[in-house]
Amino acid sequence: MPNAQAQTLIEGLGFTPRFFTRDGLSMHYLDEGQGEPVVMVHGNPSWCWLYRDLVKELKARNRCLVPDHIGMGLSDRPNDQRYRYTLDSRIADFSAFMDKVLPSGPVTLIMHDWGGAIASAWAVRNPERVRKMVVFNTAAFPMLPGKALPATLKLVRNTRLGAFLVERFNAFAVGAARTSTKRKLSRAERAAFVAPYDSVAARRAVLRFVQDIPLAAGDPAFATMTATGEALHLLADKPILILWGLRDFVFDRDYFNEWCKRFPRAEAIGFNDAGHYVIEDASATIVPKVREFLARS
Repeated sequence: MPNAQAQTLIEGLGFTPRFFTRDGLSMHYLDEGQGEPVVMVHGNPSWCWLYRDLVKELKARNRCLVPDHIGMGLSDRPNDQRYRYTLDSRIADFSAFMDKVLPSGPVTLIMHDWGGAIASAWAVRNPERVRKMVVFNTAAFPMLPGKALPATLKLVRNTRLGAFLVERFNAFAVGAARTSTKRKLSRAERAAFVAPYDSVAARRAVLRFVQDIPLAAGDPAFATMTATGEALHLLADKPILILWGLRDFVFDRDYFNEWCKRFPRAEAIGFNDAGHYVIEDASATIVPKVREFLARS
């Protein structure tokens, strides 16, 4: 059953929860507004709530579609026997979602964190479907040379203690709500980000996402991440807007520069006073900027 508190938050925004079933699992999504479609793909440990300000602003002239990944938000929370929590599964889910709710025509993709890997993998396999892209702090290629996994992620990814802290105390989602912005989120804002993750079962997807971070060729997601990165050039002719929180301790300035290098024609803005949840820190600038970008012919 969907998390009641999270569902109340969504309905309180005036949005209607919708559900798509794939292989017996229910995937929640928003479908608000009308006009040219915009699909917003979140990462870990957020959920469709992350995009609330964009949906509210864009729905007057755009159809805004925002799925929650399996195990996150209001989507089902299967165990490991029922669902394989890997990047390939996420891409298959997203592809099935697109085939169901938006099977044809051009679409603008907005992506953040793991959403960048998921949406970009779909995009390079369907470049003719991509109209525009908006890229927030993310990667769609393996870790950059010379980079190391931050200590907090290493703890969660590689140790039983890290897994215990995530599953029993919701440490990853709670920590992200406190450290992923430069401005201090209000108590209500922090509560909204962690609302779906109210039990051990509800935190499984959060943990599995971290454990799936590809670092070497033997890791399950490495081949797919590498292939996606190698195919990003297929999107080089698309209008792209890159909006980046430069105070992100994972996807830092080097990742921003890598996206700019791969897409030199993109419009790119780095925010010196914004962190990983860049849209929370810089909403006043980002929301009208995205609206203007989408309105261009």
